[in-house]
Amino acid sequence: MLKKIIQVKKLSYCFAVISLVVLQACSDSNSPPANFNNPGKQQQRTSVETVTAETKSISDQIKSFGNIKAEEIVNITPQVSNRITHIYADLGDTVRQGDVLAKIYDTPFRDQFEQAKSQLEQSRSAYVRDSLQFNRQKKLYEQELISSSEFDEAHATFQNSKAQYESSRANLTQSRENLNNTEITSPVYGVVLSKEVSVGDVAATGQTAFEIANLTGYQTRIYLPAEEWRKVKVGQQVNFRLSNESDISGRGRVSRISPRLDPTTGLGEVVISLTEKSSLIAQGVLVESTINVETHENAVVVPRSTLVENVQTFIEPESNSIQLQRSYSVFLVEGDSLALQRELELGIEQGDQVEILEGIEAGDEVVITGQRSLGDSTKVRIANQQNFNEPSRIPIENSAPDSTAQSADLESDE
Repeated sequence: MLKKIIQVKKLSYCFAVISLVVLQACSDSNSPPANFNNPGKQQQRTSVETVTAETKSISDQIKSFGNIKAEEIVNITPQVSNRITHIYADLGDTVRQGDVLAKIYDTPFRDQFEQAKSQLEQSRSAYVRDSLQFNRQKKLYEQELISSSEFDEAHATFQNSKAQYESSRANLTQSRENLNNTEITSPVYGVVLSKEVSVGDVAATGQTAFEIANLTGYQTRIYLPAEEWRKVKVGQQVNFRLSNESDISGRGRVSRISPRLDPTTGLGEVVISLTEKSSLIAQGVLVESTINVETHENAVVVPRSTLVENVQTFIEPESNSIQLQRSYSVFLVEGDSLALQRELELGIEQGDQVEILEGIEAGDEVVITGQRSLGDSTKVRIANQQNFNEPSRIPIENSAPDSTAQSADLESDE
């Protein structure tokens, strides 16, 4: 009897399970198909952010750092050697051409000058005397009143006096020059950059006493790699900016370009002359030089972050080396709902801005956030501030009574 009851229960359980399966199958047959089989079901959209392609000017720029210097720095060295008695110029002083910078003890040179003057007078007297004697002897020789040996002796004496006279003149010129050189003067209009001597020092020839920066102009020298060096041309405009300033501090032009690269560093030297400068520009200051190589007006420009880069590798048959080929594209949004991929041809770049030569037009909405997960013709939803509502904030002091009331309601329900 017990076995029959158990069997009946098993049969009842199996029948119930079968009935549930049949009911579920019928229910599934009446339900709509899955999303991918139901064309009426909307595909989930990807949230993106966009920017508008703009039309503006863009420049191909080369940037490098260099120090501002005077166009000419003159090293002044003493031409005579003796003790320095006076210093008339100091570091930072502005001097004009011919101004005396220092004085060297001149007594020995003055004595030499006076002695040279005396020697010149003696030589002149002897030259005049021998010249007259030679002319008399010459006339007598022509009249055959003296022998040829007497004439030759008079001629030799005259030539000797003439040589001594020329030597005395040269000696006087040198002694005068030495006396004048006891005053160290500035050959240019400029500012004193350094002073290497003091009163009491012995001025030595060949040793720099002062450095004078010519104030006729300023310049900076920059050193560029070969690719950028080839783009630079004489006359190109340059903007200067101090390393800790955001505004332009000066302007200039490329004045000279080295015809060769440095064999050690591989860099080419470029000299830039300043044409305008603010009060912040001073000698020795470090500036960033921005050379405008090329400028395109009314160019279609987008941020570089909108670009999707595609890198393909291939083997170059001739060199049997692996090469990289890069292409770029962006996603345009049409009708605020569909993202279309467009291949691009890029132009010049300036900072984070890129010129687009082909692929899009000004006014197109370009995806700037979320484009990495998109494909061509992907449905999108443009995210902006209107799509997001800031949740309401409940003040802390107002939240306490509500919690108390909720607790009271719970107690009353109990």
